[in-house]
This record gives sequence, structure tokens and C-alpha cells, in this order.
Amino acid sequence: MRDFDDIFAIAAERKGGVDALEAQLPSPLSAAEIAAIPEDRWLAQFTKSIFQAGFNWKVIENKWPGFEEAFDGFDVNRCAFLNDEEFDALLSNKAVVRNGMKLRTVIDNAIFIQELRDDGGIGKVVADWPATDFIGLLELLKKRAARMGGMSAPYSLRFMGVDSFILSQDVTARLIAEGVIDKPATSKTAMRAVQGAFNEWMEQSGRGLTQISRVLAMSV
Repeated sequence: MRDFDDIFAIAAERKGGVDALEAQLPSPLSAAEIAAIPEDRWLAQFTKSIFQAGFNWKVIENKWPGFEEAFDGFDVNRCAFLNDEEFDALLSNKAVVRNGMKLRTVIDNAIFIQELRDDGGIGKVVADWPATDFIGLLELLKKRAARMGGMSAPYSLRFMGVDSFILSQDVTARLIAEGVIDKPATSKTAMRAVQGAFNEWMEQSGRGLTQISRVLAMSV
């Protein structure tokens, strides 16, 4: 596995130099900013990521105002207690994508977010989670939230400003080229190897997961 500086140099050469590469590296939100994000925005982003999985993202974006209205701005308490009559109305609401299984996740994930209040709230839980165990946060969402396995969880966290890595095709290709994994990471063993590599690159570079992930993607 190469040092991060070597991979950064490869990406910089591909993207027109160090300054050009740096300009494309986003900065995540601070822990305080993440902790302050309201519950409804977490539920909204989870829902958007779930619906974007397997759908055209532009279609979901275009319909999103309809989702916000249909779910009362994703008020967590309101969504957690949707009754059968209200849910049936959603299934005939043309303002949303009428996929019953995915619509049901709004209720389930609202309940999940309510449960995290005992731990200080979802914002605090995510904000306090160490970047060196990002895979543990992904596992929490996979186990306790609805349909938040696969890419839905990492994309949700990235869009919420959380320091995160996304195992896109390009990032995976770089990890394979560096000998970290030998195929897309699906097992716990492979994910631990990925986390270990990111931890080492964080220590070498002083950068976070988001920037390292983007550099890996742009090095391919």
C-alpha cells in the first residue's frame, strides 16, 4: 500500500496540479454543526437516499418538494405515528414515488431516530462517532435503521456533511490497486481492512475520510 502522498501525487497529475485538486476537495462539517442538525433533516436525507437507490436521482430531486409536503417536512414524531389510513393515502399520492416498501421506511426510520434520543439524539450520536471507526457507524445504520445498507448510509452521511468515505467504483479500484482488498468490500473482514487503510492515510496526511476518499477516486 502506497503512502498517501504518492496517491495524492497521482491524483494531482490527473486533475491538473495540486491547486486544482485541492479546489475539488470538500470539507466536512464540524462536530458541533453536525450535532445541531435537526432530526427532520436526517429523516429527509435517509428517505432521499433510499429512494435514489435504484431510481434516477434527477427524478427524485424533481419530486422532492412533493415528498416534503406529503411527510409534513419529515417531522419525526408525526412520521413515526402515521396511521394506516394516512399511509394508504400516501400510496395514491402522485406527488411522491409510490413504492410502498420504501415509503414504509419513513415510519421505521422516524422510530429509529426517536430511539436515539436516549443517547442524546441522532446528531450527537453521529457527531461523536470517531472517524477511525466509520464502519461501526455504517453497521449501526444497517442494523437499526430501515434499508440503510449498501450505499444508502454512506451517501446519506456524506450529504449531511459527515466526514466519510464512499466505496464508489473508483475508490474501490484504488483500494484494490493498493492491495487493501482484492474485490469490492462486502464482508466485515474487507471493511475492517478498508477502515485500517483509511486510518493509516489519515495519520499520514492529517486529512479526514472525505478528502482521502475523494483523492482516491480522482487517482483512478
